[in-house]
Amino acid sequence: MFSKILIANRGEIAVRIIRACKEMGISTVAVFSQADRDALHVSLADESYCIGPASVGESYLNMAEIISAAICSGAQAIHPGYGLLSENAQFAALCKECNIVFIGPSAETIAKAGNKDEARKTMQAAGVPVIPGCDVVSDLEEAREQAEKIGFPLLIKARSGGGGRGIRLVQEMSELESAYQNASREALSAFGDGGIYIEKYLYPAKHIEMQVLCDGFGAAVCLGERECSIQRKNQKLIEECPSACLDKRTREKMMKAAVKAAKAVGYCNAGTVEFLLDKEGNFYFMEMNTRLQVEHTVTEMVTGYDLVKWQIRIAAGQRLGFTQKDVQLNGHAIECRINAENPEQNFRPSCGKITLLHVPGGPWVRFDTALYQDYIIPPYYDSMIGKLVVFAKTREEAIRKLQAALCELVIEGVEHNSKMHMELLSEVEFKSGDYHTDFIAKRSR
Repeated sequence: MFSKILIANRGEIAVRIIRACKEMGISTVAVFSQADRDALHVSLADESYCIGPASVGESYLNMAEIISAAICSGAQAIHPGYGLLSENAQFAALCKECNIVFIGPSAETIAKAGNKDEARKTMQAAGVPVIPGCDVVSDLEEAREQAEKIGFPLLIKARSGGGGRGIRLVQEMSELESAYQNASREALSAFGDGGIYIEKYLYPAKHIEMQVLCDGFGAAVCLGERECSIQRKNQKLIEECPSACLDKRTREKMMKAAVKAAKAVGYCNAGTVEFLLDKEGNFYFMEMNTRLQVEHTVTEMVTGYDLVKWQIRIAAGQRLGFTQKDVQLNGHAIECRINAENPEQNFRPSCGKITLLHVPGGPWVRFDTALYQDYIIPPYYDSMIGKLVVFAKTREEAIRKLQAALCELVIEGVEHNSKMHMELLSEVEFKSGDYHTDFIAKRSR
């Protein structure tokens, strides 16, 4: 087992990883930008190193500085968290070159799964159902030809990256040129790769993802699903486990497909296989995320497995030690993402000093955050400031528990979206569980 791990991230996920390491008796090293000098993860870690100015490109994406901090501190491994460098094959390869363990899959696996066009081909060869579509198109003219074959509506999607970037919905041919150019431009800016491909737009559909754990000895298990259909501009807002719409037979088929997908790319560590489920109950592979997900919390609550600890154990060369038969989904968990933004003003980001903070409590209520009294939220980073997660025996109880926890949550000094979550949880469509990926879009019309 490692004796010291560097966390190449910030915010709540850095805090989450540090806590897991402390429980495992592992020393921690934090890295921080000049804007994050007073951040919680810096004070919680055993050591900390400033790696650059406020901008992400000069700090949290600065591979040379992060590697240097790991070497100087004597860290044997780096945990990338999610976002930032977590799915960067170049960084994973650089860690290996410097004899530092990257806590995640290999650089080769990241590259293979991260290229969505390549991943589609791999899944097709492995017998995992994929959404009807085409390979990467070379130009606008080929995009038009493929669009005619696939039919409208359709999605133009970036082959690299994630987080909802580089995706455009096209309803008819007249919209194609603008969508193609904008998606490619956005993807090039965000990921350094403007390549795009086209898929049929499934409507209505649910976004269901499957959590997998794979060790270095060929063992792979699926820890069940997460329902992620409540989204705004392809960014998830509310996630729950299990999904209210899946019957036992469909769940088992999707879990088997997820394990098959992971094995098809030679996966090792924690990963997520994402599917779309249509109204007939057919499911299709969307993509594979080669990292810890923001919403890993609901899986932990329902299965009892600590995913961060298992990431570390697997990276240290340990076996899973349990099989698919050992995995049981008990009860129901729901997470809502608390963002520093104003939903009533087109989700305008908010920053500033936390003048009052009260975190909800009670049995099976969890608030993952890096906030503390008088902390100043900087304007340079993602707007998510916490994840409120609850667990109960039934979905109905979990909804009521989350509503009660939201009522108790107090964050003053910045604007945030907890009121919006209260409204979403009260919607009849949400309470029924029969909602789809267009839930937010329909609601805002």
